[in-house]
Amino acid sequence: MFKKKPNIKALSPLRSSDRRKLADEIITQYAIAVPKDEGLQQQDQAREDGTPTIGTLRNSLIPDGMLYARFTTTTGVDLTQISGTVYAGNHAGEEQRILWIRIEERLIPTVYTLWRHPKLTPLLHTPNVVLQKVRGGADLMTPGIARGPPFPTKAIKNAVVAIASLERPSVPMVVGVCEIDVSALDVVQGAKGHAVRGVHWNGDEIWSWNNGGKSGKDMPESIEGWDDEDGGLGGRFGSIKIDESDESDEQGGVTVAGMGEPEAAEVPDDRNNHVEGEDPPFMEADEASKKSLSTQDIDAAFWSAFLFAAHQARIDHKLDPRHGLNFPIPQSNIISNLVLPYLPIFTPEDASSLQIKKTSWKNARKFIKALDKEKLLRSKDRDGHEVVVLDIDFEDPAITAFVPYRLPKKDTPGADIGGGGGGKAIASSTSTSSSSDSSIGQKLKKLNLYKPKEKLAPIFDRADGGTRNLYLASEFRSLITTYVEAESLISPTNKRLVILNPVLANAVFDGQSSLDREVLAKGSVPRDALIDRVIHSSIPHWVLLRDGETRETVKAKSGTGPLVNITLETRSGNKTVTKVSGVETFHINPHVIAEELQKTCASSTSVGQLVGSSPKNPVQEIMVQGPQKDSVTKALEKRGVERGWIQVLDKTKGKKR
Repeated sequence: MFKKKPNIKALSPLRSSDRRKLADEIITQYAIAVPKDEGLQQQDQAREDGTPTIGTLRNSLIPDGMLYARFTTTTGVDLTQISGTVYAGNHAGEEQRILWIRIEERLIPTVYTLWRHPKLTPLLHTPNVVLQKVRGGADLMTPGIARGPPFPTKAIKNAVVAIASLERPSVPMVVGVCEIDVSALDVVQGAKGHAVRGVHWNGDEIWSWNNGGKSGKDMPESIEGWDDEDGGLGGRFGSIKIDESDESDEQGGVTVAGMGEPEAAEVPDDRNNHVEGEDPPFMEADEASKKSLSTQDIDAAFWSAFLFAAHQARIDHKLDPRHGLNFPIPQSNIISNLVLPYLPIFTPEDASSLQIKKTSWKNARKFIKALDKEKLLRSKDRDGHEVVVLDIDFEDPAITAFVPYRLPKKDTPGADIGGGGGGKAIASSTSTSSSSDSSIGQKLKKLNLYKPKEKLAPIFDRADGGTRNLYLASEFRSLITTYVEAESLISPTNKRLVILNPVLANAVFDGQSSLDREVLAKGSVPRDALIDRVIHSSIPHWVLLRDGETRETVKAKSGTGPLVNITLETRSGNKTVTKVSGVETFHINPHVIAEELQKTCASSTSVGQLVGSSPKNPVQEIMVQGPQKDSVTKALEKRGVERGWIQVLDKTKGKKR
């Protein structure tokens, strides 16, 4: 979560009363045993015999001079925003460090706190090579848990746990939250799924934070009290290796090789029996599957697809109250990101049948209204022709009890039409891997075309051109030259001059400007000036050709041609952001390039609708933290966008460029 530097506000001192309440909250949350014959209501007076008191415990958890501040950061591929509070302090003779983090009313200790308080949380173990993956931001998978079963009894679902390596079993290096009840595991070999979601680890930005700018504190070699077991672990786990197969990468965590996997569990056929649960071989469907689906079947498929998407979002983003979605969501995003990726499209026949227009609702608006009627979501009409979703009831029994079905793999023919990729789509950010980015390496060619106005018809008809066609500037030159030669208008004394006849004088030069009157008075004009005047008096059009396309196969559009706009702005006083818009015209997916910029710039990115763009044809705007003009330009050039098609506006320097 803190792989990237969070935005931490100014620190403020914590009042004594709040410090005591905070310490008592920690004691209650982690069920810490208070000194004998004392309770939380006991005052902080010291005992005469010097034995520990409740006050000593409170000072150990929350030392004097504690500071606190609000923070915001983003997490996950969809850049979900997380906010909370950090508590910084220092014990006697030590540097100031962040000791506690509050996220969604839960207090989570940092490694600095765990190093001083053995047994504060349950401690799990994993091989060091697995731990390095977890410290890089991956989740700890169930097969990666070592030294068990049995596992700590308090390592239940949603409990805060620490993770240490087998090489240093007494030194917690990762703090996370259990995704499952680890204590109930009877066997981990061959198991699947995420076991612990990492929140903070030794080496992230919380660990390295310091008011003086110093780096994080090195971990100790060992800590007394954390590990009570004897050695001998090398023989037990010496043969374990990391499995970096594609399957584990897709699940977003790390696992351990050499452990067999169980057979896939069968999905009960008494739930969601309206959708085929098997994954038939492509183009080998039997005659029954080739029959067209009824309207009732199509309705059931779309309804289940939405429930599947909401169920998956609820699982993938448990800590986020909105479960990874940014509301309000336009109806087009609901269909493209929360329905189509979850449709069971295995064959082209499925793709042709499973379309919104073939449902009983006929369009997305009526489909969302039907979901609203069943209280699965809240919607609102906008602009009379569109509906936006304001919220989804993730606690509805239809969503919480939904049983997922199999989806086609991404490489299945027909999956790219709409189905497949379950769990990968998010309304705010369609996460597509750069390996499938078809815009990388594409060849683009932009042509500026011109359509002559009707008043130029005599000229183009004489040159066998016509005014209904579109011409390049070079073709204009050829047609004008043909007309001049056909009418014998070349000056005998200077072949670069064209003698004006009544047609040219009336069609090209209207006499309203002083330059026109001067040309008409002379009775001649340079040929290049005549051609430029004809071009500028025509209606401009443009066409963008991709990978060998021809202008005959692509419809031209009126206007001067598209540009990618890059704007640098200052926000929150002194922070610079880079905004990019207009990439869709150049066959670039804004969500995919945003994901690439997030990695290349090591900065957070987001994608949203450009303010002022039409709701019917929305333009997406990419926002990247920091002055990233050069990185954005390189990413665009890699996708065939020339520098001349990029317009840069730097608002951070006022009127200067």
